[in-house]
Amino acid sequence: MIDKLAWLTFQDKQLLCARSHGKDIYYIPGGKREPGESDEAALVREIDEELAVSLTPDTLRFACEFSAQADGKPEGVNVRLRCYTGEADGPPTASAEIAELRWLDSRHLDQISPVSRLLFQWLVEQGLIR
Repeated sequence: MIDKLAWLTFQDKQLLCARSHGKDIYYIPGGKREPGESDEAALVREIDEELAVSLTPDTLRFACEFSAQADGKPEGVNVRLRCYTGEADGPPTASAEIAELRWLDSRHLDQISPVSRLLFQWLVEQGLIR
């Protein structure tokens, strides 16, 4: 199981997604924790690295969790996506391994990973994205 944390931030009923250099698929900004890191500490670190913004730790709120086949990994390797909302200190910008940021919604399911599709379906049901 790949344990991944994700930051959910919205604009105009769309979710911010990121594409890494050399990849075709978009994912939710965030990443994997380092040994001993809490969800919050890992998410703050990853978002700072990927999007060059600081999340305010006391605004982070657990939103949801989904698991699915990990994109590009052998059959049976799953990813668990633990998602949080929270405030940032400025506008996100692509940094480090991130080639591009885009605001996506349910019209873009063919451009996101299997676990992200589960998340998008839930976000539509919650009225957070279209």
